[in-house]
Amino acid sequence: MTIVYAWRGDFDNAAVNALHAEGFEHPVLDIDWAAQVHRHSLGWVTARRDGDLVGFVNVAWDGGVHAFVLDTLVSLATRRSGVGTGLVARAVEGARAAGCEWLHVDFDDHLRAFYFDACGFEPTDAGLIALRR
Repeated sequence: MTIVYAWRGDFDNAAVNALHAEGFEHPVLDIDWAAQVHRHSLGWVTARRDGDLVGFVNVAWDGGVHAFVLDTLVSLATRRSGVGTGLVARAVEGARAAGCEWLHVDFDDHLRAFYFDACGFEPTDAGLIALRR
């Protein structure tokens, strides 16, 4: 399986919406991902197999030295094949090339091994306030 990754790669909103719904197990929404990432993100990474979008990750930032991995998405049919790790590796490269000093991520407990072991993030103390429950 050949996967082609692209920093700031072209994508269709419908494809990302479908991937997001699959990844987070919710109905397909109508989010304008293109407008959102162009307005708020340092970049994003797309992963394609035979032209089809099979992975996506958003890299938000503070406009300075901090970048944030958000919405790491891999299609069900492509999971456990290294695509997620490849997405995050390209996100690291893109953030580093932009001069960022830190790349942050938060995640649900079941993803600890992925982010710490496979992707190389280190555990840190952090805080969180839930604004909506």
